[in-house]
Amino acid sequence: MALQCGIVGLPNVGKSTLFNCLSNAKAQAANFPFCTIEPNVGVITVPDDRLTKLAELVKPNKVQPNTIEIVDIAGLVKGASKGEGLGNQFLGNIRATNAIIHVLRCFDDGNVIHVDGSVDPIRDKEIIDTELQLKDLDTVVKRIQKVEKMAKTDKDAKKTFDILTIFKAHLETGKSIRTAKVEQEDFDFIADLGLLTQKPVMYVCNVDEASVVNGNKYVEMVKASVADENAEVLVISAKIESEIAELESYEERQEFLADLGLTESGVNKLIRAAYRLLDLYT
Repeated sequence: MALQCGIVGLPNVGKSTLFNCLSNAKAQAANFPFCTIEPNVGVITVPDDRLTKLAELVKPNKVQPNTIEIVDIAGLVKGASKGEGLGNQFLGNIRATNAIIHVLRCFDDGNVIHVDGSVDPIRDKEIIDTELQLKDLDTVVKRIQKVEKMAKTDKDAKKTFDILTIFKAHLETGKSIRTAKVEQEDFDFIADLGLLTQKPVMYVCNVDEASVVNGNKYVEMVKASVADENAEVLVISAKIESEIAELESYEERQEFLADLGLTESGVNKLIRAAYRLLDLYT
């Protein structure tokens, strides 16, 4: 089964635009084949030179490369952790993924309405974080209640209780589980809970054309905000990516990028970052 990255974000931040650009990645770069298997799920083939060379030597009837599924998860809103709107479905979709690509709006445009009426990527990030943290807190508390009595006599139950007690306190301070100061074996020990904020994350700052090379004040805000998460921050313009997707030839795309001062598309950067996020180095 392919590993999954879920793309999350508030409505109208450019999340689905980026997903649609990814679905055109096959036309943009042969190194990153991508096909859509459902309206909101696409599959990227992981390029692997070793596999190619091995296939040339062995000449098998079929070569099956690794793949990553990219899932466009419908826009989360406040109250999702309590089941508001389609909250339970959204959170369930995130639980099924292995890593999270969090898209943040980092551009001003009066023609694109923000659900909260203004541009503030830190507020937007905190809204998503809070919903995921609240859902995790509910999961952790329920499991603590389940193992508390057993912890007195059962070694594994005691370890589970101790780890989750640390996580509960961490979540109650408004922090995601991935930043908790515990050993990796502790994370692995409770992996069956599928905690949402334990998943690795990267942040995609969706900017305007003028900011795509050097970023802007919003990007700097995001970088400062996630400094303690050891998370990658990408600067991409979904608008530019959608324009690139319309160009027919490789030469046209490269000329377009060069005119903007870019050497490669944001989609290519995003795909490589997704590999890194899942530790899929080729």
